[in-house]
Amino acid sequence: MPWLHLVSYVFGGAFLSNAVPHLVSGMMGRPFQSPFAKPPGQGLSSSTVNVLWGFANLVVGYLLVCRVGDFDLRDASDAAALGLGFFLLAVLSARQFGRFNGGNAPPR
Repeated sequence: MPWLHLVSYVFGGAFLSNAVPHLVSGMMGRPFQSPFAKPPGQGLSSSTVNVLWGFANLVVGYLLVCRVGDFDLRDASDAAALGLGFFLLAVLSARQFGRFNGGNAPPR
């Protein structure tokens, strides 16, 4: 079932991608959107909540990539699956959160 491993690596990449903005914002002491804010995904959560959420995403990403199958970064299909998940969630996040943080400002 190697294709199931590739699916796991795609989702692992997505979780690892999601960990980055939460950990960075939290470590900088800045609030950022999270699923725990009011309204979810739009309101701001504290820096502590973001560090906890980012770390949880890091753990899940690790489990999906390093504990499922035999992930090999030198294997093109493994690396592509991880990269695809990372890239897709990064673009989705840029589009979603850019409207709150000035990244998708309309042209003047």
